[in-house]
Amino acid sequence: MVELLAPAGNMESLDAAIGEGADAVYLGLKSFNARLRTTNFAWNQFGATIDALHKQNKKIYVTVNTVCEERETERLYRFLSYLNEMKPDGLIVQDYAVMRLAQEFFPNLELHASTQMNVESAHGVRLLQNAGVKRVVLARELGLDEIRKIKNETGADLEVFVHGALCVSESGLCLFSSFLGGKSANRGMCAQACRRYYTAEVPGGIKQGYYFSPCDLQLIDQIPDLIEAGVNSFKIEGRMKSAEYVGSVVAAYRYVIDHYKEDKKGAIAAGKRMLASDFARSKTSYWYGFNSLEEGIDNAATKILNPDQAGGTGIYLGKIASLKPAPKELVEAINQSRVPTDEPPLRLQMANLKGGSYDPDPGDSIRIHKKDDTGRVSHKIRSVEVEDDGKRWIDIPAGYSVGDSVYLLQIKSSSKRYSRVVTADLSKYRKQPKDELLPILDLTPVAQKELQYFPDGVYVQVSSIADVFIVQGLNPVRVILEYNSETSYDLLNHKTVLPFSKKQLYISLDPFCSALQEDKLKEELSKLIDDGYTNFVVNNLAHIQMLKKKNVNMIAGPYLYTFNRWAVSWLENQNIGAFIMPYENSRRNLEATYDEKVRSRVLVPVFAYPALFRMRFKLPSDYDFTYFEDKEETVFKVNSTPDGSFVMPEQPFSILDKVNFITSSGFKKVLIDFSKTKVTRSQIKAITTSMAKSQPLPDVSRFNWKDGFYNPQQLEEYKAAAERAAIKKSSSQRTYRPNRSKKK
Repeated sequence: MVELLAPAGNMESLDAAIGEGADAVYLGLKSFNARLRTTNFAWNQFGATIDALHKQNKKIYVTVNTVCEERETERLYRFLSYLNEMKPDGLIVQDYAVMRLAQEFFPNLELHASTQMNVESAHGVRLLQNAGVKRVVLARELGLDEIRKIKNETGADLEVFVHGALCVSESGLCLFSSFLGGKSANRGMCAQACRRYYTAEVPGGIKQGYYFSPCDLQLIDQIPDLIEAGVNSFKIEGRMKSAEYVGSVVAAYRYVIDHYKEDKKGAIAAGKRMLASDFARSKTSYWYGFNSLEEGIDNAATKILNPDQAGGTGIYLGKIASLKPAPKELVEAINQSRVPTDEPPLRLQMANLKGGSYDPDPGDSIRIHKKDDTGRVSHKIRSVEVEDDGKRWIDIPAGYSVGDSVYLLQIKSSSKRYSRVVTADLSKYRKQPKDELLPILDLTPVAQKELQYFPDGVYVQVSSIADVFIVQGLNPVRVILEYNSETSYDLLNHKTVLPFSKKQLYISLDPFCSALQEDKLKEELSKLIDDGYTNFVVNNLAHIQMLKKKNVNMIAGPYLYTFNRWAVSWLENQNIGAFIMPYENSRRNLEATYDEKVRSRVLVPVFAYPALFRMRFKLPSDYDFTYFEDKEETVFKVNSTPDGSFVMPEQPFSILDKVNFITSSGFKKVLIDFSKTKVTRSQIKAITTSMAKSQPLPDVSRFNWKDGFYNPQQLEEYKAAAERAAIKKSSSQRTYRPNRSKKK
C-alpha cells in the first residue's frame, strides 16, 4: 500500500493532513531541520503528536535534515538521544554525522535519506542500503524511467516528492543563499535567491525578470504510473504553507490514490478540481514526459522556469502601506480560542495593503514576505475593518512592517475545520533533550606512507584540457581535472598527451549522478582505471559505490559535506582517507573538525568561482545573456552547457592571502579552483603574487571563511550580551563620583 506523506509545519496543518487522510506526516522541531523559518513543534507538542498518531496507526517522521558544525555535535547527540527515547517512525537526515551517531549509539532509530543528500541513482541508493538506511527520498530532478530503474535494481523503499515548491538547483547542491550572507540552504536558512528579480545584460540593452524562479511541482497526473513503478511514499512539500493548503492538496492526492484503479481519467480530473484553489505558483511536471536524457536537458528549463513569475507564493495582494495596533479584544478572543492553550500568545497588528487586485476577507489564508528575505509566515485572517473612506485593515502577525509583500494562499470558501489530532492538555508531555556528554571521537591517525598519493602543496582544478596546460605556471603538485562531456571524450579516446602524469592527475566527478547516467559513468571509470588513472575526487555517494572495490584512491570532494568529525568518520568507513573542504566552511569550524594530527588529510580551497546554482538543464534560448545582477548590483554569470547550467559569482572566493597562515596551522594542501571558468595567464600571475606576498586580491568574497554560517540564535546572544554591557557601562557612569577637594 502506497503511503501519502504530508507536511505538518504547525498543529493546524497536522489536523488538516490527518483530517484529509494522510497516512503519515513529517515535521521539524526547533533545530536541525531544513525549515527553520516555519513554526515547528515544541517538545510537549511533539510528544503528544507521537502519542495521538500512533493511536490512529499513522506514522510520524522527524526532519533532521541539515548539516551540523563541529561545535553543534554534542547538541545533535542529545537531540538524537531524545528522539531515540520518543520513538518516531523515522528520521529524515542529510548529515552523514547523524548516520554515524545512530550507528554507534542509537541503532534502533530508523533513518531516511533526505532529498538534500542528493541521491538519484541505484548505486547511491545501494550504498545507503548497505549503511542501514531504510528509505531514500530521491532527488527531485528525476523522471519516471529513472525512478523505475532505481526501484527495479535496488528494491529499496523510495519516497518521491509529488507536489509543492521546487528548488531550481539540483537537490542539496545550492550555495547561492549561503554565498549571499551565510544563510545556507543546507542549514535550513535559504533566502530563496532563485525567486529574486534580476537585471541581465542582453544584446542591445538590459532585460529584467525572475530568471531562476521555478514553478511548483504537480504530479497528480503521474500518480498511477508512479504507483506502478513501485514508489512507496508520495511526499507533499509545504511545511511553510497554510493548513488550508495542506488539507486541499492531501485531499486531492488521497482521492487519486484511492480511486485511480476504478476510473483513472475521472479520478485525476476530480483531483485537479480539488487543487483549483491552490493559488501558489504555476505548475510543472518538470522532468516527466521526456524520452531521453538529452531531450530532458534540452527542454526541462521551459517546463520549470517562468521569468515573468513573481518570486512570492500565491496571488499578489500588495504591500503593507501602513500599520496600527490590533484591537485588544480581538487579540484576547483569538488567544483564548487557541488549542493547545499553553502555546505562546499570538501577537497581532492591523495592516492596510496597497497594490493588489483582490481584497482578502476573514477566513482567507495569506502569506507575508519580509522585503529583506529574512522571514515569511502563513496566516489566517480573523478580522477585517473597513473605514468610511473604504480603507481596509486586516490582522497580521507582529514583526512585519511597511513595504513587506502579502500574497493570497487560500480563500475562505475552500477552508474547512478539522478535528484536533492532539489533546489540549499537554501537561504530561514533559520530555526534553538531556544534558548528556557526547563521547569523544578521534579521527583515524595518518599511517606512514598512507597519503603518498596526496602530497603537500598547491593543487589546481580546471574544467578543460586546454587549461591543464595553462596552469603549469602555478607549479601544482597535483592537477584536478573535472570530468565532463568535453574532458571525458578526450581522456577516453587518448586525444591529448597531457603535461602531467596519470599519477599527478586527479579526476573530479560531477556531484549529480542520475540513474540515466550511472551505467555509462561506471563503464567509463573502468576504462580510465584500466588506462592507469588511480586518483578520483568523488562528489556523490554513487561514486563511492562504483569505486569502492577498484583499488583506487578516493578523495571526498566538497559536495560530500564534512562539517564535523562524525561526518568525516562515516566517510572514513567508506574507505575514504582524504577530504576537500566544503566551500561553505569557516576557518573556525575547519580547525575544530580536524585536530592537528589529521590535518594532512585535508585540501583547503583558497580560490574558486563556486557554482551557486547547478541546474540539470540547458537554459532556454531566449536567455541570451551571460551576466546579470541583483538589486544590490552584485554581478553573477551563468554558463549553459551540455552538462547543465551553472550560476557563479563574478567576484571569486579568495583567501589566497591567508595561505601562509593556513599552512602554518597544519593544513599544508591548498586548492586553486578554476572550475567552470577559463584560466588566463594574468590570473595566474595575480594569484601567484597574492600568495607570495600575502596580499588580498581586489574585489573578492571571503564567503563564510571568516564569519561562518548565519546563526540567528548566536546573533541574539551577541545582541543580548552587548545590551547587558551597555547597561553595565551606563550604570557605572551614573554611580561614579570622582573625589574633589573642596576649595577653601
